[in-house]
Amino acid sequence: MLLWAAAGVPLGIYNIVSAFNLALRVQPQILTLLSLATWMQCCYYGKGWPPSTCLAAAAPLVALCAGVQAALIVALRIAKAREVLWPVTLMAVLSACLLAAGVLRHYWDIYTHRTVRGISFIFVGIDAAGDLFSLVSV
Repeated sequence: MLLWAAAGVPLGIYNIVSAFNLALRVQPQILTLLSLATWMQCCYYGKGWPPSTCLAAAAPLVALCAGVQAALIVALRIAKAREVLWPVTLMAVLSACLLAAGVLRHYWDIYTHRTVRGISFIFVGIDAAGDLFSLVSV
């Protein structure tokens, strides 16, 4: 979950600096927040952390993600104005790598345990619908 939350930061930077439509600018922020909320649930239910500890652990992560994203948006806009485009491309590649690492982790878990554990078909359906709507919005 933290890999997906981390992937939202460079994806948000890329989408905002590239001046994509509003839906594509907001989607990475939602990805990051929902991934961190899911991570807090994993800590609460899986590790037995109290809610206050979950929030205390997630709040600095949210602030860090927001700060890094804001700083890099400003820096990459300056770079783009000077026609230096590789940092913007790097954000897209970094985001794709982090998303792939988050997904590959689940495939590794399936491989090592020889079974699918904890899958929610409702979540899979919602995720697939989100992918479809992202493609339609482009």
